[in-house]
Amino acid sequence: MSEITGVVLDAMGGDHAPAEMVKGAVDAINRSRQVKVFLVGREETVKHELEKYTYDKNRIQVVNASEVIETAEPPVNAIRRKKDSSIVVGMKLVKSGEADAFVSAGSSGAILVGGQTLIGRIKGIERPPLAPLIPTAKGASLLIDCGANVDARPSHLVQFARMGSIYMEHVIGIKNPKAAIVNIGAEEEKGNALVKETFPLLKKLTDINFIGSIEARDIPYGKADVIVSEAFAGNVILKLYEGLGAVLIGKIKEGMMSTLRSKIGAFLVKPALKETVKQFDAAEYGGAPLLGLKGLVVKTHGSAKAKEISNSIIQCITFKEQRINEKIMACIQADSGSDE
Repeated sequence: MSEITGVVLDAMGGDHAPAEMVKGAVDAINRSRQVKVFLVGREETVKHELEKYTYDKNRIQVVNASEVIETAEPPVNAIRRKKDSSIVVGMKLVKSGEADAFVSAGSSGAILVGGQTLIGRIKGIERPPLAPLIPTAKGASLLIDCGANVDARPSHLVQFARMGSIYMEHVIGIKNPKAAIVNIGAEEEKGNALVKETFPLLKKLTDINFIGSIEARDIPYGKADVIVSEAFAGNVILKLYEGLGAVLIGKIKEGMMSTLRSKIGAFLVKPALKETVKQFDAAEYGGAPLLGLKGLVVKTHGSAKAKEISNSIIQCITFKEQRINEKIMACIQADSGSDE
């Protein structure tokens, strides 16, 4: 029998907590017998939500946390002061080894700060990046970084490329994934100072499949599997991607309902269209892992509902089974050894 993966879920984080968090947790343990979920939050509230479901009570454990870190709170102060918050209590379970991963739809800032200060970075990792999967014409690509490190250095981007390549190969199953750096042109001499300095460093690496620069318009076509960027540009790409996708889907629905003829056509194409739209639904891909920490931390959208929460929990199983942190450690250690 496969080893159980212990996943802490912040039951109080996000716009739809705790109802959708609890629903997602129950769905995850019903989908896989390889996971146990620790629901961290206000015990009475969480247990009240659980009463709505039938589930294996041995695989969901409620852990009380009386405080909640709100999105608008300064992250550093919140982590320091709210010791009994669902984020702090949950991350300490990962730090102590009682659980393998932490999933939250709560405050991004608090999750980033807590991940680094409570769980800690893998030795040799300079900056942990947030790395969501984004839909493309060929499946999904990893956008790394999308929000954790706005003022990154070339050495950070090099580590992002290596960690992202490990993740895509061993979690997503893409052999020898293609990595590219976000740029304003395909030519090597293009870009700002950061890109110009990072490009030759990536080009020299022998442990990743670096294909050069990628322009934003090529990202949806799936030209690269690992899209390397500092967090400012990465976050702009991610938010534009999400907003444009929502607008396009809305306009398609509006157009299909505009006339009787279009309504008939919509009825005929609905099954195929539904399947296509599903491929571009962010909830299908789970959350964004914060790579490079001693334990796995996954940040989901603040608006995440049960499906995204469930998928985020399930992705933690593969992360553990494929020993991603051990592979990242080996990669960083090998690089440190070559520098000596």
